[in-house]
Amino acid sequence: MIYTYLLKSLKDGSFYAGITKDIEKRLETHNRGSVINSALKRPYILVFFRKHPSYIEARRHEIWLKKKNVVYKNKLFSVAQLAPPISGGVK
Repeated sequence: MIYTYLLKSLKDGSFYAGITKDIEKRLETHNRGSVINSALKRPYILVFFRKHPSYIEARRHEIWLKKKNVVYKNKLFSVAQLAPPISGGVK
């Protein structure tokens, strides 16, 4: 599986959209400053992610997400805060 993801900078509130096979590892990479395009705005938090069956679909969604304005991305962030954390099973 491949994922699209949206990060929010805790430094200035800006957003970063991307694709990856491993969300946790990618978030760590961004927060270490290893990604040139996002290094100056770290630290980041994960706002949103979506699973895709193929790279092509993930890339299309990433491009679509990058075109969305800040108002849309902030609403997505607000909704994500209301959702319960993801867990491995039902308790």
